This record gives sequence, C-alpha cells and structure tokens, in this order.
Amino acid sequence: MVQIKEFRIVMPMSMEEYEIGLSYTIMKMEQQNTNSKEGVEVLQQVPFEDEKLGKGQLTSKVYHLQSKIPSWMKGFAPATALTVHEDSWCAFPKSRTVIKCPLFSKCSLTIDTVNRPDNGCSENVHNLNSEQLAAREVEIINIASISRDYWSKVISAPNVDLTAFKSQRTERGPLLKGWMDSCRPVMTAYKLVIMDAPIWGLGERLEDCIIAGERALVLACHRLCFAWIDEWYGMTVEQIREMERQTDMLLKKTLKKPGKAGSKHEGKRKTLKDEIAVVGSCT
Repeated sequence: MVQIKEFRIVMPMSMEEYEIGLSYTIMKMEQQNTNSKEGVEVLQQVPFEDEKLGKGQLTSKVYHLQSKIPSWMKGFAPATALTVHEDSWCAFPKSRTVIKCPLFSKCSLTIDTVNRPDNGCSENVHNLNSEQLAAREVEIINIASISRDYWSKVISAPNVDLTAFKSQRTERGPLLKGWMDSCRPVMTAYKLVIMDAPIWGLGERLEDCIIAGERALVLACHRLCFAWIDEWYGMTVEQIREMERQTDMLLKKTLKKPGKAGSKHEGKRKTLKDEIAVVGSCT
C-alpha cells in the first residue's frame, strides 16, 4: 500500500533566507555525522535542466548509516549492506528527491518539495488529483516542538529550546505559542512524501518506519536551520556553493573513500524524467 504524507514546515524567515539557511544546515549536519566508518558520501553535484523544474543542481549521495538502523531491520542483512542512495534535483523553490536502498530494491521513497511565502495555508501546492488527495495525510510541523521518538534520538541533533532562543543578528524569536500566525517574514516548505514498500509481511512496517524517520530528520534539520541563523545569515548563494565543494572534499577525506575519475556513477547521470516515470507507476 502506497502511503502519501505531506509535511508542512513553517519557518520564521524569507524564501531567499531559507534557501541559504537550509543548504548551510544540511552541510553542517553531514559534517557532524560523518566519521571514518559511516556518514555521508557525496558522489556528484552537477547542473541539470528539466521541463518541469527548470534549471538547478543534481546532487547524488550515499548514506552509510550502519549504527542508526533499527535492530529489527538488521535481521534481514548485515548492517554494512543497509546503505541508502539519494538523488536530489533542486531548482529552488521546487525540488524532487528519490531515495533507494539496494537491499530493498522494490521499495521507493520520493519527496517532492514546493516552497511558498505563506504560513502553511496552501491546500494543494503539489496539484494532486482527487484520488491522491483522499489518500494524503497532512501534518503541519511546528519547529518549536520537540520529539522523543526512536528516530529523533538516533539523529541526535543538538537540542535547542526555540521557545527561549532569540537570534542576535535578526532579533527573531523566541517562538512562542501562535508564532506561525504572527511571524514575519514567514515561509513554508511543503514536502510530499510518497512511500511504497511492496514486500509481503514487511511492507507496512517498513513504510511506517521510513516515514517516521523522514519526519524526525525534517524536524531536526529545520529546527537547527533557525537555531544556526546567526551563523549563515547574510551569506550568498556563491558562498554556499563554495562551501559545498569544500564539504564534499572533507567528507570524502573523512570517510576515506576518495572519488575516482570516470566512475560508474558519473557515466550514468540520472535524469529527473527517468525517475518521474518510475515513481509515477506507484502513485
């Protein structure tokens, strides 16, 4: 059974600030969670152009997260086999991310993101049909909230109390009750998560597990995006791109897996149209 979940993450910043802040936060989190044994391996970052999204950047990564896999899942294979492959086509304010695990080759996870300058009030930014709308479950995520589920503990992101935090550079915060209705500037990331795990006896449990993990990651990432605003506020897109290049080299060095020229992955650049055709058969 295909599960469709829409997360709406309201943020106390402008669209332009969010583009910078999110990129900075992702890079910093990847650095903090990468060591010589596990973490994030960046395979490529190249420009792309697509009829639907326009021009943007394609980023391909492999996540080596052996220690973070639930114990019940490790029973199906050695932890070293449970790597996660991610391809992300980002053309702000839209993006599509496709995540796959070679061990569960029949499963697919896609995340379509549309960013809007509102407080989460747009009802169908992804242009879903009536059948998809009926199956969709919507959750507005308050970044000032704290989760204590399994995945939140595994992600182990720095814990910042956003109900007490105030940015020194922007004077935004604290995020008190009702902040999403009164905050200016404000924007929302609408993330449509579609998970399909057609595995008899395991599919539903796996789908619930992955979606819960995605929710925890989204919450942690966006909480830190605001908590670290004084670090990235005022940066330019050009500075972020240079940081991405430096981070790529640092992660390769940390994981001790240097990139090889002419690798298989480079020779087979994936297109968004190919992934849409595959995922479309599941929705």
